[in-house]
Amino acid sequence: MNRSSKLLLISFLSCQVLACVVQGATHYYDFVLTESNFTRLCNTTSIMTVNESLPGPVIRINKGDTVYVNAYNQGSYGITLHWHGVKQPSNPWFDGPEYITQCPIEAGKNFTYEVVFSDEEGTLWWHAHSDWTRATVHGAIVILPVHGTTYPFPHPDQEEVIVLGAWYARDLRQMVWNAIYTGEDTPRSDAYTINGQPGDLCACSNESTYRLTVDYGKTYLLRLINAANNAEFFFAIAGHNMSVVGMDASYTKPFVTSYLMISPGQTADVLVTFNATPGKYYMAARQFSSTHADVVYFDHTNTTGIIQYNGNYTPPASPLFPTSLPPYKDALAAMNYTNKLRSLDTEEHSIDVPKNLTKRFFFVVSMGMVYCPDSTCGGIYGNKMASSINNISFVNPTTDVLTAYYRNLSGVYEGDFPDVPAVSYNYTANNISLTLAYPQKATKLTTLEYGDTVEIIFQGTNIIDAAESHPMHLHGHSFYVVGMGIGNFDHVNDTKSFNLVDPPRLNTVGVPKFGWAAIRFAAKNPGVWYMHCHLDRHMSWGMATAFIVKGGGTSSTSMKRPPNYMPTCNITINGTHVLKKLTFTSANLKEE
Repeated sequence: MNRSSKLLLISFLSCQVLACVVQGATHYYDFVLTESNFTRLCNTTSIMTVNESLPGPVIRINKGDTVYVNAYNQGSYGITLHWHGVKQPSNPWFDGPEYITQCPIEAGKNFTYEVVFSDEEGTLWWHAHSDWTRATVHGAIVILPVHGTTYPFPHPDQEEVIVLGAWYARDLRQMVWNAIYTGEDTPRSDAYTINGQPGDLCACSNESTYRLTVDYGKTYLLRLINAANNAEFFFAIAGHNMSVVGMDASYTKPFVTSYLMISPGQTADVLVTFNATPGKYYMAARQFSSTHADVVYFDHTNTTGIIQYNGNYTPPASPLFPTSLPPYKDALAAMNYTNKLRSLDTEEHSIDVPKNLTKRFFFVVSMGMVYCPDSTCGGIYGNKMASSINNISFVNPTTDVLTAYYRNLSGVYEGDFPDVPAVSYNYTANNISLTLAYPQKATKLTTLEYGDTVEIIFQGTNIIDAAESHPMHLHGHSFYVVGMGIGNFDHVNDTKSFNLVDPPRLNTVGVPKFGWAAIRFAAKNPGVWYMHCHLDRHMSWGMATAFIVKGGGTSSTSMKRPPNYMPTCNITINGTHVLKKLTFTSANLKEE
């Protein structure tokens, strides 16, 4: 973006958006979304990308900065962008989830996002938040410490972004649409990728494999991102241990490990000192499949990158493969890794775990079905696949929830999302009654008062014999994972084991198969904030809801006014859906 364009954008935004007090610098990015051909696994497929790169461009800033991203949609369908893990204080209009905070940017249109950073420090990422387009529309966000400060660990000699992704050889949007329409299971990926490449263990991929050249004795900060649509990953580097120092843009107490387990949506910052015998070593990732042992319908790709030492030596014929990489179904390895996570709690990086709670929720996350007469659909028992929270399967409205809340529109959503499930049962038993497998399809939300201190217990189930882990993501907030376990949550005994001293601070938590996870957070960010499973197949089937966080009564604790250039939406007026452009001014709200 040239200087005149930047000045024009600054002038435009200052007229349209109420300014906030920005402590850091301001940055500008142009994201051009186009559809173009990419070749992987010997086949060429047309995909949507940003600036014709996969992964997309890295946003690199310092803590507390603000970023303006002008998204030009030159594709053939609507899209939105989300800044995963960025809290956007009082600024939900630019959070991005489709039909939650905005409607799609139509083909041929553009939209400027204001991305406000606050206390995040480390690695986050951005991605599309409409249908499954994030498979190819995603990129890293690197948040460096404030100028004049440094990391709470020895400064690395070099940094590298490692994005774990998934590749689909056919038209993913069409395959997903067909699956949703017929009710059958959604498509599986054809390969997993490291920085957009499957690696040399896959067909036609030897020349394009991601390679990292390193210097002996130097320490590298690897910024890992799980951008895959539907896979948790194990990750390891042959011949090298890693020191985990951060997760989800929050610092952790460092611990050394030979492998990681990272859920979709999560990020991890790890230090690696390259002091092994000079040679070639694979970094590798494979799916952690938490489904039942007899379920083998998943992507078995071992995606690889090659680490090669600089220097004069005779390299081996092929790189070493990491023997520490756990098997696909190793749930114990996944739990052992997760249990090591602890927040760094220092004067510079303090934590504040809520202890005096004002709101408690017990959310049962389940698979299920939508009934089809005469068993005519493509899912289990001739029905459509579904998923739910507390037996409510979320339905996207025809206009975004945030606009409906702000303008007090009726008929868009209901505010009576249940705090607890309507029926209690043995959630992790075998052969659970199918009467519990049919959720209500609805758009239901929960309202929180500003300053509420919230606890959520996520309880997994084995309905339709489909237990697996669920990476639950909350927009607009970080939360503390105060507990996790296997089995049905015990409200008396399990709370005694909660970690209220140094629990990890995350924005996405994996609820273990046949188990539960407990989180706590303070609701001090007014707006509408989506919460959903970050497995796209589960989100598409309805494992989602949203929180309305009310304002605190002052300008600094209230939601900002919306810009008047939001994408158009279908809105309901007197029971009729009409396409309107919504215009917002400081004096009033009106329809054009």
